[in-house]
Amino acid sequence: MLWELEYLAPGELDYGNSPRATPLIYGKLVFLFGAFGDLHCVELATGKVVWKKNLYREYGQFEKPTWGSCSSPLIIENRLIVNPGAKEASLVALDPQTGKTLWQTPGNAAAYGSLIVGKFGGRLQIVGHDAVSLGGWDVKTGARLWTVVPEFTGDFNVPTPLALNGKLLVTTENNGTRLYDFEQNGIIKPKPITVNEDLNPDMSTPIRIGDQIYCVWNEMYCLNLKNGLKTAWYGDDQAFGDYAALITDSKRILVIGKGGTLVLVDGKAKQFKVISRLALFPNPGTENIFSHCALVGSRLYLRGESELICVDLAK
Repeated sequence: MLWELEYLAPGELDYGNSPRATPLIYGKLVFLFGAFGDLHCVELATGKVVWKKNLYREYGQFEKPTWGSCSSPLIIENRLIVNPGAKEASLVALDPQTGKTLWQTPGNAAAYGSLIVGKFGGRLQIVGHDAVSLGGWDVKTGARLWTVVPEFTGDFNVPTPLALNGKLLVTTENNGTRLYDFEQNGIIKPKPITVNEDLNPDMSTPIRIGDQIYCVWNEMYCLNLKNGLKTAWYGDDQAFGDYAALITDSKRILVIGKGGTLVLVDGKAKQFKVISRLALFPNPGTENIFSHCALVGSRLYLRGESELICVDLAK
């Protein structure tokens, strides 16, 4: 071990108190966002704390999220974007070197998915969910550009939106999978281009290979972008549940499923086809895995409830 960082996380959350957000590496710095609003900037080489702040205490909050703060930090144009979910600071931009607030924008409580940045309608913007809506924000000022409130309420808004060549794919458990387009001024067209009502994932974020969208929600779904997001096929596996993380090399799809079980799926097949599988933890039936993996070269790292496992996928 090169270094470690410990800090208090008092309270009690379902699924434990450990961080949900993925660490963000930016040059020689790493940003770590904890489940109770603790944001640390540390040196990548040593783990030494450069600055830290608790977003709940600094900006206030509507109420603590039921499952803790989950959104991973985002860097754009030397601005560190995080979402405290406070009335006067739904989103904030910080100086990554000092932690100083560059802008903050009022709004709603935070959702559980991560924000993305992309050019939509010719305008660079931050896009993602808050607790009740989908929105876009100006990168330089934080001003909210547009809002879409879905037809059916109650989405937890866990899956992260997916940018698709200027369009936006969104999927949630009560409103299905939707594809949105934008006006030339960067404002979203509120009515989706198309909707797939089969795929309603609670937590899993979709991926794209060519004209196909893949996601897991108890089964693995393949949707066809050129055919109005119609379901091309779906397939069942004992490792598929409410949550799965998917990564791809554009030919194969690696699914991190229940208990940390890896399922390698053919991403070019016309039907669901498993190439191989591997259970990483001794008791996959009882291991709760909700963290995304990290891939470095051919080595895959996955955090379990009490241990970190590394496997070489080339062997």
